[in-house]
Amino acid sequence: MDIRGSGLAQTGGGDALNPVDNPFSPGAGTRPPELVGRDDVLNDGNVLLERLRARRAERSILLTGLRGVGKTVLLNEIEHRARDDGHKTLFLEASEGASLAGLLAPQVRRLLFDLDRLGGAGNAVRRALGVLVSFIRSVHVEVGGATFGVDIEPERGSADSGILEEDLTDLFVALANAAAERKTVVVLLIDEMQYFGAKELGAIIRATHRIQQLNLPFALVGAGLPVLPGLTGDARSYAERLFKFPIIGALSRQESHRAIAEPIQDSNESIDGPALDEIFARTQGYPYFLQEWGYQVWNSADRSPITLQDVIRATERVTRRLDENFFRVRFDRLTPNEKRMLRAMAELGPGPHRTGDVARMLGHDTSTKISQVRRHLIDKGMIYSPTHGELAFTVPLFDEFMKRALRRLDEAS
Repeated sequence: MDIRGSGLAQTGGGDALNPVDNPFSPGAGTRPPELVGRDDVLNDGNVLLERLRARRAERSILLTGLRGVGKTVLLNEIEHRARDDGHKTLFLEASEGASLAGLLAPQVRRLLFDLDRLGGAGNAVRRALGVLVSFIRSVHVEVGGATFGVDIEPERGSADSGILEEDLTDLFVALANAAAERKTVVVLLIDEMQYFGAKELGAIIRATHRIQQLNLPFALVGAGLPVLPGLTGDARSYAERLFKFPIIGALSRQESHRAIAEPIQDSNESIDGPALDEIFARTQGYPYFLQEWGYQVWNSADRSPITLQDVIRATERVTRRLDENFFRVRFDRLTPNEKRMLRAMAELGPGPHRTGDVARMLGHDTSTKISQVRRHLIDKGMIYSPTHGELAFTVPLFDEFMKRALRRLDEAS
């Protein structure tokens, strides 16, 4: 719908805006006041959970997209809806150097004790606890010094092979059977999945495949950078048939207007059309940037309606805040060679760029001479390859940040 035509951009009081009432809360994984443009993904999540409740097989979901598009927000929303419907959830966040088993074991322990408290006939929950004990011993995981109780023995012959994909499959099947016994669904949510190595991704995929074959009430909902589909395909050739890979991208102009105007209207204030257009132009519709601009524009405005001049006045503050936080935290992790490669990409423009063009910007005659640096930047989640022979930033507007950073360095020298 047209924001200005609907009246969303034109209502409001005229009093000074109170920062305490600011509806925008930019942050890592923080839910925006209006979750617009994501209905299809959330509906897919609802269908997945309802089909599993009815014991009908359904493909799990792996969300992919650049940083700042709201993947974590969607994971949190799906988890919230799952819990509201009575399902049980596990939430993991992968990171560089963290092992899948180390992240998973304490969460599974908590969930199994939670299932045990539900009571009911059968012994699937108790067996799953024994399988977990076997898994922990097999992969040598520390679970924070916690004990399981003297009466829980390892389940011999299950999850004790020392082979991750075999043992993880045993653990997932035991956990899913325990959920079925308690008439619930288990939802495993994993953020930043691209940080797992091929061995761990392969184990997750194989275990999920076995769960689907057995038609058990267990779902995987993951999220990662755009490299994730390729990584899963490399780990297991059948991954594309096992998962849906919805791409989470920038919002459209209309959706971006709604994301800004509706929270302001709900706070009994207003924003005019040119101001909305300027915010969209500055943010290119990326949800995290919309929240940053909305937050700072509200705090900069003297009164309602918020105007184009308010947005222009707030933009310098937003840019500085992004440079010092959102962008800088990633930039500071890089080696000098990695920074030089990103500088070359930024000088070529937003991207994607041919690998050979980047190499030539760095003074090399072939792209093989930058292959090691390229791999390190991909491993750090700074760039990805949208198609063979191309490179792009994983962080929206990062080329503009690089140009600002380089200007400051030039001015200081």
